[in-house]
Amino acid sequence: MVNTCITLILTSTILLALPLAHSLDQDPTAIQEWFKNLPNMTTKLTHLHFYLHDLLSGSNPTVFRVAQSNITSTSPTAFGFIAMADDLLTTGPEPNSTVLGRAQGVYGSACLEEAGLLMTMNLVFTGADYNGSTLSLLGRNAVFHPYREMPIVGGSGTFRMARGVATVKTYDFNLTSGDAVVEYNVMVEH
Repeated sequence: MVNTCITLILTSTILLALPLAHSLDQDPTAIQEWFKNLPNMTTKLTHLHFYLHDLLSGSNPTVFRVAQSNITSTSPTAFGFIAMADDLLTTGPEPNSTVLGRAQGVYGSACLEEAGLLMTMNLVFTGADYNGSTLSLLGRNAVFHPYREMPIVGGSGTFRMARGVATVKTYDFNLTSGDAVVEYNVMVEH
């Protein structure tokens, strides 16, 4: 257990020290100038539509379980499991659709009564329109409900200080592998 914790801390430290690809880097002075102009800026409303590919199986999975509780294996909702994800975001449900970015973050089973995930994800955009910009999603995802609503609580780059809502719907789910394709409609004010 101690070795696992030390490995996790060292890995986290190394990853944080690496430069982030596809990020907008502005110095504190540029950020201060942006905030000074904030009262004069016009608020924009942006609608984004994309598909998230959550792959637990195959030769290139994008999700890995990193922890579980002592009841996860006997819980009907897999309560207590935690997974790290680096899922593709694409224009269509097909895996070979144009890549718009990645959903990078953590989700875990946080409900004893139904399949309800706590999700915290950074939607990292790499496509031409929003390259280097991110949206931060934090919310509950009741995965077997037809539609789920999760708040957008912030962003960076084009979406600096964004707020909004992501409405999600499962497009495809493989009960055997756990792989899923999820349709996202996101409305953000920024």
